[in-house]
Amino acid sequence: MSQIQQLLRTPLVENHKRAGGKLVEFAGWEMPVEYSGIKSEHLAVRSQVGVFDLSHMGEIEIQGPEAVRCVDSLVTNDVHRLERGQCLYTCMCRPNGRILDDLLVYRFPDTEAGEPYFWLVVNASNREKDYAWIVERAAEFEVTVRDLSLETALIAVQGPRSQEVLQAFTDLDLEILSYYHLQRGHLRGREVVISRTGYTGEDGFEIYLPWDQAPEVWELLLGEGGCQPIGLGARDTLRLEAGYSLYGHEIDEECDPIDSSLGWVVRFNGPDFVGREYLQAKKESGPQTAIAGLVMQSRAIPRQGYVVEDETGEVGVVTSGTYSPSLGRGVALARLRIGSHRPGTELKVRVRQKLEPAVVQRPPFVRGSIRR
Repeated sequence: MSQIQQLLRTPLVENHKRAGGKLVEFAGWEMPVEYSGIKSEHLAVRSQVGVFDLSHMGEIEIQGPEAVRCVDSLVTNDVHRLERGQCLYTCMCRPNGRILDDLLVYRFPDTEAGEPYFWLVVNASNREKDYAWIVERAAEFEVTVRDLSLETALIAVQGPRSQEVLQAFTDLDLEILSYYHLQRGHLRGREVVISRTGYTGEDGFEIYLPWDQAPEVWELLLGEGGCQPIGLGARDTLRLEAGYSLYGHEIDEECDPIDSSLGWVVRFNGPDFVGREYLQAKKESGPQTAIAGLVMQSRAIPRQGYVVEDETGEVGVVTSGTYSPSLGRGVALARLRIGSHRPGTELKVRVRQKLEPAVVQRPPFVRGSIRR
């Protein structure tokens, strides 16, 4: 068997092929990297609306009388403060403070039995290790844990016209659905969960629905909705322009949230959580590095792994870099030592042995239509 045949497949693979998608391996899945081209797809999301297949992402269900305490113990942010129908971004760490994953926590209305009910939406590449980690630690609490990933499809609709397009298909009033909130409802008669979340910097929604119903909904959005299909390539350039970290680039198990400019998702005034002792000490001693934005001042394109320097020598490394279709120049996120990360600082990126000028800029590089 070829490698491509051994990969996991979302329910939309045949739809991607019909739409002209170029399929590649990503996190163990067969996924579309592009359709019409990364630049045109990117600009379609910035100006109109695009639709993404995110069914490779993981969804882990936690429910039970002690679900709030359980989830609070697993992640760094304040889960107990979440309203029902609200989401939050957070990290899940090991005892040494290193980032196991970054994820979204969804708090749903309580179950019919009155028990708290959550989803943890995790990165595709980390789903199996996350699930094992969660199950092991959840054994201390009165909860049940299930991996819903291979029965739950996820389709994202992103762009300034996303509400206008999606509203035609759902009975939910999307105008009153706030940023980082979710509701259960129907999409042309199908039961779905819709959240006002996304990874592009534009206004948008993520639609969770049963695995086997995804192809019909995808075709509705492309056909009647007029959405353009968007691949992983444009998803990456969009998230980079928005300044969002990506696991395996800005963060991984070699770093902690404090040194990765994610201290804002670590709360020390609430319940205990895995890694708290280390992160408390790290906060008190202060970060040694930061994730900062770079805008190139020449035509050079920065790439992951390129060294960043000042007049004294090396001060960091590019963690993600690309050509920005919106700005027409190279942009990057970089891990820089403290002191070199301040906006306006002039640095140089070593591109094929040549030092190219860059300036530190606080992300986002492009301000989209996102609602906050």
